[in-house]
Amino acid sequence: MASDVHAGLAVETLSVTYRDPIRPHRALSGVSFFVDAGRTLAIVGPSGAGKTTLLRAIAGLLEPQNGEIVLGGDSLRGRATRDRRIALVFQDDALFPTMSVRENLRFALRRGARGSHVEDAARALHVESHLDRRPRDLSGGERQRVALARALLSEPRALLLDEPLAHLDPALRATVRAGLRDLRERFEGPVLYVTHDHAEAMQIGDSLGVLIDGRLEDIGEPQRVYDAPANTRVAAFLGVPAMNLIDDGARIVGIRPEYVCVSHGEGGVVERRDSAGADAYVHVRTQRGTIVARVPANAAFGGGDPVSLEFPAQHVRYFNAATGEAM
Repeated sequence: MASDVHAGLAVETLSVTYRDPIRPHRALSGVSFFVDAGRTLAIVGPSGAGKTTLLRAIAGLLEPQNGEIVLGGDSLRGRATRDRRIALVFQDDALFPTMSVRENLRFALRRGARGSHVEDAARALHVESHLDRRPRDLSGGERQRVALARALLSEPRALLLDEPLAHLDPALRATVRAGLRDLRERFEGPVLYVTHDHAEAMQIGDSLGVLIDGRLEDIGEPQRVYDAPANTRVAAFLGVPAMNLIDDGARIVGIRPEYVCVSHGEGGVVERRDSAGADAYVHVRTQRGTIVARVPANAAFGGGDPVSLEFPAQHVRYFNAATGEAM
């Protein structure tokens, strides 16, 4: 594999506007980040946040109005998609249906590559026993593993993954997620992974970015972004349920449901209880609005019960009420 695969990917103040004559739409606004070689940046955001637009701009499938994309120290401005050596894997595996798995993989080989690379990539993604089968004979998880192997065989300098697990059921998601870990061990370049799934992003990314309405609102180590979000926009999006945000005058108090301590007493009334396997979430009506708390499944709190809530100081976050930014 070429040595330039060891260099990182830098995106600098990237902006994309769709030129609709009636209603122009700013899809990305000043997005900047860096992904080092051998690292994965997971970007999470709601539908319409600009995640796929970001990947398409980096891959060269659309031209940004402003900003710079630099890979391995080389600017990609004006460079054709085929010359960027960036692999993009979509939600749909996009395999050729009339070709066998082996033929699909061979199609991705760069000129001069050895045929044995196909078997190597298939073993790395655990699809070596399916080489002579066609895509229609594979499960969704197996097809997605083949798509990842094909991306690897193209010897890309960077790898972009557009919600590759979105259409898979939970069991297959776990299987393909294991394949992504195998891919990470084999691929030495930067990986950009976008998803709407919060838990998936935190599991896959070495770092985590939150994209909302075309703006990268926060980026950093996944647990830090979760525990101490940069603003109320991130706090209100990241997590299921999201962080409780309580208006306290000049500031907003934030506390994650798992850190809210509930006991029988006064101060609030349980509106409803949602079961979630080993846990349950109780929605408590208070004078400052509804607050959600995570409790054990066997906790004796039900609708109409009077309860008392406590917030451990080390888990409380404060935000400016006017700007929403963390204090």
